[in-house]
Amino acid sequence: MARYTGPRSRIARKFKEPIFGPDKVLEKKNYPPGMHGFGKKRGSKHSEYSEQLQEKQKAKYTYGILEKQFRKTFAKASRSKGVTGEVLLQLVESRLDNVVYRMGIAPRRAAARQLVNHGHILVNGNPVNIASYTLKPGDKVAVREKSKSLEIIANAVGAGNPHPYAWIEFNSQSLEGTYLALPPRDQIPENIREQLIVELYSK
Repeated sequence: MARYTGPRSRIARKFKEPIFGPDKVLEKKNYPPGMHGFGKKRGSKHSEYSEQLQEKQKAKYTYGILEKQFRKTFAKASRSKGVTGEVLLQLVESRLDNVVYRMGIAPRRAAARQLVNHGHILVNGNPVNIASYTLKPGDKVAVREKSKSLEIIANAVGAGNPHPYAWIEFNSQSLEGTYLALPPRDQIPENIREQLIVELYSK
């Protein structure tokens, strides 16, 4: 599956947020990349379109989704009942790779995506190797028996999940969990202004 494989620290510096996880480079260089990044005026204003576009890019990089798939997800959200921006975030939060990451089975979404693609994850007892697979409330997610000894999984689970989520249940001993419900917007921790994305696609 196509995915972003470029420099992560550079992108994180662009948004001034650790969107790929803890980043030592970002901690040292908390300013945009490029020769003019450090000297850029803090009070400089961006156009409305620029802010909307940047917010969309931030969401895409955060969840590891490329433009075509992100646009399809937005179209699905716009056809659904509810607030489009909130539904959009709920849809990307419902992706299998994201839930594997939220459960603490993998240290980053990219690692979670790789685990799914390589067939290490089960959904309701069946192997699923599609990272964008959309989970429904009540779906069971588990690590395959022969994959439980993988170092990346053992290290991630051993480190503990510092941010347990109310919409996810996970047993670190059996490496099994349940996607309980769609997360309400106020419980999704990502710093994304989804309304700007809605405005961008609505033009």
